Amino acid sequence: MNREHFSAWERLIDRRTFVGGASLGLGAMALASLMQRGAQAARVGAETSGADPLSGSRGVVQPLHFAPKAKRVIFLCMAGGPSQFETFDEKPKLAELHGQPMPESFTKGQPIAQLQGSPLLALRPLAKFNRHGQSGQQISELLPHIGNIADDICIIRSMQTEQINHDPAQTFLNAGTSVSGRPSMGAWINYGLGSESDDLPGFIVMKSISDSRSPQPISSRQWHSGFLPSRFQGVPVYSQNDPVHFVTNPPGVDRQRQLDVIETINGLNRLRDLDEQNQEIVTRIAQYELAFRMQASVPGLVDVSDEPQHVLDMYGVKGADGSFAYNCLLARRMAERGVRFIQLYHRGWDHHNGIKKYTPEACLSSDQPSAALIADLKQRGMLEDTLVVWGGEFGRTPMAQGDVEGDAVGRDHHIRGFSMWLAGGGIRPGVTYGTTDELGYYAAENPVHIHDLHATMMRLLGIDHERLTYRYQGRDFRLTDVAGRVVDGVLA
Repeated sequence: MNREHFSAWERLIDRRTFVGGASLGLGAMALASLMQRGAQAARVGAETSGADPLSGSRGVVQPLHFAPKAKRVIFLCMAGGPSQFETFDEKPKLAELHGQPMPESFTKGQPIAQLQGSPLLALRPLAKFNRHGQSGQQISELLPHIGNIADDICIIRSMQTEQINHDPAQTFLNAGTSVSGRPSMGAWINYGLGSESDDLPGFIVMKSISDSRSPQPISSRQWHSGFLPSRFQGVPVYSQNDPVHFVTNPPGVDRQRQLDVIETINGLNRLRDLDEQNQEIVTRIAQYELAFRMQASVPGLVDVSDEPQHVLDMYGVKGADGSFAYNCLLARRMAERGVRFIQLYHRGWDHHNGIKKYTPEACLSSDQPSAALIADLKQRGMLEDTLVVWGGEFGRTPMAQGDVEGDAVGRDHHIRGFSMWLAGGGIRPGVTYGTTDELGYYAAENPVHIHDLHATMMRLLGIDHERLTYRYQGRDFRLTDVAGRVVDGVLA
């Protein structure tokens, strides 16, 4: 039969049959050639340096748009929304108005989460504030250790966001949009810059185990890669039991046998990619090889027995207990090993009631480790090129939720003005940037939107936030959408 008489489908079958049938001949030769680099990287990846292009170790921003101030980011995410009035924003006028109705000029027409239909009564700050360091920054007595690093941090009191409920607000904080399925900030940065580590992911996420009230549920889409290639998504690392799921070899499978399996699977994947040219096949190849290297690197990462006792004491680490203290120490160890974006979730800040009891508890569990991380990075000469961000998805209302004089009183969600702090990586130390109005309702001076935070983070990493884009469904997307400005006032 002449070739031209074959249908397109028959030609496709014929071609695939030929490739499969030739796998012991020309296919085997191609397989050997294609596998050589990947197999070698898998075999000695933990022992040698050198970037594998399949691993995504080089980002797409080549060269960088600006001279970078930071090489990596550690984002300390206080999930649930810390109250700025008990942490970083003292309001004497609010204390004077305690128990009285909030002026309607502040609250009329504003979005409210759970206080709808309730009397809006002012609730004074429930903690005293003190000035700290040479900078004299005002910080709550509930955060004495952060007070000790006042000269190293920049407090932003004028943060704003757009979503008033937890899940969409966390999505907005992470992805710059409340639309699910978009890439997270860690994925964007991993995509733009790549990883400095050969044997760990470029983006790692950890959630601390806490006995505190109201641990917020955290969805995996908060660290997802969205429409970016999936190798840029965050990889959860667990500080108890198996650190990384599905990486440890099953019983009876040694390292050499696992290597043989990975080489064979990746060889088949490479052959398939010759035909399909699919990004996700390349990702699968890279992730198999990275997982193999992680089998050797992760146990050493999470084993802190080699840390001096004074370092463990500085963080308040009592062992691999899944605490925020342990995770902060692991964050420093990850930073030393070249992880580009490290995100620690510390939950238990959602205090609609019982704020007198639960805010001190949340502060107690996070204060010492947060300050220790800054001090530890600084003494190792790493703070200057590590950007640390501390904050939640929003703040809390100046109005009381519940009986304003009762022990069960709390605060509702608030998006018009709240506080975060940043340190290292090109941030001006020892300054307070922005203000809220006299009652702490609105960002009054130098407001900083979440888009602005993202733009500033990327600027410090050497990226122009307007130029790092990805074309998807006919549109160029970016982390800051169509907004965002670099906050020059917080830059050193």
